Amino acid sequence: MPDLTEGLAQFQRDVFPAKKELFAHLAAHHAPHTLFIGCSDARVVPELITGCEPGELFVIRTAGNLVPAYTPGADGVAASIEYAVAALGVREVVVCGHSACGAMTALAHGHDLSGAPAVADWLRLADASVARTATTEDVPALVRQNVLAQLANLATHPSVARALAGGRMTLRGWVFDIATGRVEELRATAPLAA
Repeated sequence: MPDLTEGLAQFQRDVFPAKKELFAHLAAHHAPHTLFIGCSDARVVPELITGCEPGELFVIRTAGNLVPAYTPGADGVAASIEYAVAALGVREVVVCGHSACGAMTALAHGHDLSGAPAVADWLRLADASVARTATTEDVPALVRQNVLAQLANLATHPSVARALAGGRMTLRGWVFDIATGRVEELRATAPLAA
């Protein structure tokens, strides 16, 4: 297991001094251009795969890169989306799925999640994705359908709907292939409804 303390020491010794001016700027300015919604999977590192510097991405990570459709009330994902769009004014939102996704694999293969009830409840948010997939055991197809379903869910959020209607935002769906490093951009076959 990597020693996090040594990693922190290396950051403070080597990385931070090399980017000292950037961090001084970021201490007073927070203006990311993109909201990146990705899976919590440790193999998917948004800044690494996009080549972004600190401060360029506002990142939300959830199991299965799931975005609940908007409902009033306290919701950490909705609050983060609203903040990124309404307060920070991000111009682009990316929903990024990935190959070998554990959440989508569990759904595709009907894994028993009775020992993880919170995970099972969360993954019910992907029911539309499962319904849109022709062969339920086709994990890559489910990953793609899930990205498209999450883009549709995003459009239900009032701040996103307003930004889309005003032409101030672009939504993108990506699938990152861990083994090759390739990113496939998905095109929605139907318009995203608010």
